Amino acid sequence: MNKFIAIEGVIGVGKTTLARLLKPHFDAQVLLEVFEENPFLADFYADRERYAFQTQLFFLLSRYQQQKNAVPAALNEGNLISDYTFAKDELFAWLNLKDDELAMYGRVHSALGEKIRPPDLLVYLHASHEALMQRIALRDRPYERDMDPEYIRQLAAAYEAWLANLTDIPVLKLDMTQRDVLTREEDLHDVVEAIHSAIASNGGWTAGPGEKDQPTRRQSATGSLTNFQEFHRHLDRASGADGDLFAHALGLFEEIGRLAGAIHQIRAMALSRQKQGSEGGEALQEAILAHRTAVGEDLAGLLALVLKLANDFNLDLEQSYVAKMRDNLDQNL
Repeated sequence: MNKFIAIEGVIGVGKTTLARLLKPHFDAQVLLEVFEENPFLADFYADRERYAFQTQLFFLLSRYQQQKNAVPAALNEGNLISDYTFAKDELFAWLNLKDDELAMYGRVHSALGEKIRPPDLLVYLHASHEALMQRIALRDRPYERDMDPEYIRQLAAAYEAWLANLTDIPVLKLDMTQRDVLTREEDLHDVVEAIHSAIASNGGWTAGPGEKDQPTRRQSATGSLTNFQEFHRHLDRASGADGDLFAHALGLFEEIGRLAGAIHQIRAMALSRQKQGSEGGEALQEAILAHRTAVGEDLAGLLALVLKLANDFNLDLEQSYVAKMRDNLDQNL
């Protein structure tokens, strides 16, 4: 089968350069992100809060249109290497959007993401903050000149949080701080060999040469409450919301209100269907089915905020849950 390899990493780490250099080594087509066409990008780097939603939505729709058409067509002909993934788009949304804007973005991203082919291997490039800032300065793109260096730190932390929760795509993590694949042939050779090894092992994790390359195997335990808490801890730290107890509590109350509204709509729809002749059970199931996606999003939002609050109180929620269930069982026996 033809392979789809995606390269990810923070701004300035060298994703596009590596994608182009890998093309002949894997006899592949190359799919590059067209970020220069985003008309909001320069304004976003100058004023992130004001222009975040417009920038993010433009990127989402642009990346969807590109990947939906280009990825299947390229894989019909051979291997494909891309310098970005569609899935990572929500990483930037988590970092830059808030409240209703984030909720609206999440609904659109979820609907579009179901139609996108995920990569067979994600090659994650990371480098020190100093190296990243130096490379960004050297390429001197006009819309990056006003970029806040702290944003790069936050972005790197958000990438680590995102990868910690990524269970369905194999990841090969490579340190690019000292590597120069453009001018040093041996560095490019090391990277090519690491990718070949990862692909040959059918998704197994193989370390690339170099002491700082980190092979990672995502186990099923990644889905535990403890790991979800750790994910939100990294994410809040990256976005500056770490320990914001009252904001998290307010968000929880708002989510409960949205869930209550959805349940009220289900009840109203079920009663309406009964008046039209449907039986009670059938009418309720039809109403639940019509609202299931929205309720799922509301419940997911509730869970995220519960996890955040557990972090604010420095609680291991999984341990608390197990202890509570044991108490319930003891009382009922």
